[in-house]
Amino acid sequence: MYQIIDGKSVSNQIKQEIAEEVADIQKKGGKIPHLVAILVGTDGASETYVSHKEKACERVGFMSTIVRMKETVTENDLLEKIAEFNNDDDIDGLIVQVPLPDHISENKVVEAIDPEKDVDGFHPVNIGRMVIGLPSYISATPAGIIELLERYNIETSGKSCVVIGRSNIVGKPVSILLSRKSSRGNATVTVCHSRTPNIAELSSKADIVIVAMGKARFLTADMVKEGAVVFDVGITRIKSDKTKSGWKLVGDVAFDEVAPKCSFITPVPGGVGPMTIVSLLKNTLKASRKK
Repeated sequence: MYQIIDGKSVSNQIKQEIAEEVADIQKKGGKIPHLVAILVGTDGASETYVSHKEKACERVGFMSTIVRMKETVTENDLLEKIAEFNNDDDIDGLIVQVPLPDHISENKVVEAIDPEKDVDGFHPVNIGRMVIGLPSYISATPAGIIELLERYNIETSGKSCVVIGRSNIVGKPVSILLSRKSSRGNATVTVCHSRTPNIAELSSKADIVIVAMGKARFLTADMVKEGAVVFDVGITRIKSDKTKSGWKLVGDVAFDEVAPKCSFITPVPGGVGPMTIVSLLKNTLKASRKK
């Protein structure tokens, strides 16, 4: 019988732990962590995500500021705003919500953020430090996956792991974290992507499968072995006549057919998703502690 990896419950537990630490900092007259999010334009998904971050900050006792800029803002004006926040000692964490309008270079924006305040963990300095095993801010979703492996005491050492998807935000960093010499590392990792001809053959031999393709129900039962651990990072909205809204959220895993073969599996929603915001909070607390 498979066990559900309940990201919602774990994230609530971690929020409680953070809230207790922040209350203790406040009692001792210390600095309350402050997270700033810059939102350019009015992308619906970004609005929702930023509002979730704001609520999470409130719940754990952080200060949070959302700065809204028009879609027509120039790249230069955005970079100036980032520089202003980099120089503000009251601000511990700074994130710029993506996607950005076409006229703004995402790479330039990422590199403009002070690595000490880059709580999204996207800056090349943080990625480089992560690769060689130095302390760094690790991007939220990979950090969330490692946290879930830790909290559910899932062994990774000596295990074979297949990561499907090679994005800079999930696939690449999580493959590096799992192969590092660390408590939830030491796995033998294969990274598959759109040009991999034999994904099913590779994934069906893996002890751990992490799917971050962005293709609804991509991973089917024939692609996993008995007793595998499966992490589903995908989230796609599909039409459904069984919900009030007419839509439902599904992951990259065909859950109903894959789950019975697994030892552990994350659901969508409620698996990896809730861990991303909590990882961002942990990074912001870490940044604040450094001061």
